[in-house]
Amino acid sequence: MRRRPFRTSQAFLYAVLIIITLLYIFPFILQVLTMFKTENDATNNPLSLIPAPWTTAAIMKLFLNSNFPLWLMNSTIVTVFVTIGRAIFDSMAGYALARLHFKGRNVVFAGMVAVMSVPAAALLIPKFLVLNSLGIYNTYAGMILPLLVDATGVFIMKGFFESIPSAIEESARIDGAGVFRTFWSIVLPMARPALVTIIILSFQGSWNELAHFVVASQSPSLFTLTKGVASLASGALGAAKQFPLKLAAATVMTIPVVIIFFVFQKRIMNTGEGAVKE
Repeated sequence: MRRRPFRTSQAFLYAVLIIITLLYIFPFILQVLTMFKTENDATNNPLSLIPAPWTTAAIMKLFLNSNFPLWLMNSTIVTVFVTIGRAIFDSMAGYALARLHFKGRNVVFAGMVAVMSVPAAALLIPKFLVLNSLGIYNTYAGMILPLLVDATGVFIMKGFFESIPSAIEESARIDGAGVFRTFWSIVLPMARPALVTIIILSFQGSWNELAHFVVASQSPSLFTLTKGVASLASGALGAAKQFPLKLAAATVMTIPVVIIFFVFQKRIMNTGEGAVKE
């Protein structure tokens, strides 16, 4: 087989892509390396990629002399419950909208799509009023319950369930399986790609959530990583700029999301997997 010549246009395209990639990842690389700098080095040489000297003082201060471990625990609790809840409730709601023919189904779906178009900031005050009236403001319940279902997840699951041939479910019903048994034992395992997508989006969304937690609680004991890092950015631990400390907190906060993404990236939604052609 004759090799295609390497064209000048290809070289130019690759060069542009490399430059764009470097511009995109440079801030993150700078963030990671800055947390190993001293306060003076970070202030005097903010764009330097070589700490002089290298030090872990910012990381030690973050874990030993701040409330960062508490924020990490709160974020972990909320994220685990929200991720599990969305995986269960989004899939159940998506299956109901895709397969169950009940009165008002189209109205429910239209309402869900309408909610997706509403800016999140517009719902902050109503959220606060509802949480306060229910008596769950400033509690774990108030931080978790409103996030257990999201319209985007339901929309994704509904679309995937509709791609699965209904003949499979009909065969299960002939064998005596009920609606829930069919959903849980037959259809849901086939929807694994969509379910993994929901898990990744739910983990990332709840881990990085800030606006909801601002209106759901005010107690320092319920601060999540996003609220805690925001307080660090405003100088919570002193009057200095504290660039290494702040960027160390941001880097540690990023690690779980990066790990989850790279572990599951090959399983992100693929509508061809699990479905059977009729």
